[in-house]
Amino acid sequence: MKAQLFALGAIALWVSVASLGVLLKHLPPFLLTGLSLLIGGLLALPQVLRDPRQWRIPLSTLALGIYGLFGYHFMLFMALRLAPAVEANLINYLWPLLMVVLAPVLLKNMSLRPIHLGAALLGFGGAALAILGAANHVDALPRPESAGGAAGYLAALAAAFMWSSYSLLTQRVAAFPTAAIGLFALVSGVLSLLCHWVLEAPTSLSLRDGFLLALMGLGPLGGAFYLWDKALKLGDARQIGILSYLTPLGSTALLILVTGRQWSWSIALAALMIMLAALLGTRAR
Repeated sequence: MKAQLFALGAIALWVSVASLGVLLKHLPPFLLTGLSLLIGGLLALPQVLRDPRQWRIPLSTLALGIYGLFGYHFMLFMALRLAPAVEANLINYLWPLLMVVLAPVLLKNMSLRPIHLGAALLGFGGAALAILGAANHVDALPRPESAGGAAGYLAALAAAFMWSSYSLLTQRVAAFPTAAIGLFALVSGVLSLLCHWVLEAPTSLSLRDGFLLALMGLGPLGGAFYLWDKALKLGDARQIGILSYLTPLGSTALLILVTGRQWSWSIALAALMIMLAALLGTRAR
């Protein structure tokens, strides 16, 4: 139960990404991500100052953290630059399904039962409805520079694989303290800012931008990663993966509330499908 509560805490924070993204859509995505990750990384400092050993981790573990936090966001933003945003985001949300399917491959003593696969597929169907419903309500995602092709879809698929495999592989490496997530975030934030310098135009920030960036860093691009790590350390990756489909649903619902748009049948059906998938997944052993 503790693991599910930590997972739901991370999901609750991730739900705000799209709404905060709308308010900060004038900022280049790598700048937004880099600054947010740096703020998120600072959350671990109180623990690290008390015990510096919290960040004494093998280089292979640090590399895994960079692979997850930086690699995922890099591939996602490349996908959003090269492919239509809605379709790219839909492919990105294959990651909870991949978590369920890859769990028996990457983790010991874990099998894939039909109920897990069925729940994951049902959840993906609900996520697809929620994302497509969001496209009809508000443009919450960055516009791609071109509406072309295969490279963007492959990047979105790579992003989905990276986040799912990172989430599973953190349970395979030697145990590390959750505070090490702060180091992952700080290094990934620096790399994101380097991408901003190379790929994006310079941008000035307002006081309002700073406040919203702080919210992004403390929440979905910071605090959520610590909660996610705790959930994975304590729980069943298959169940947590299925619960994760609440993220696109909650994100869409919050966007509709924030923008004052009308609800639609697709959102209601998506909610039903994802709730049913979560119920099936949490009951499966």
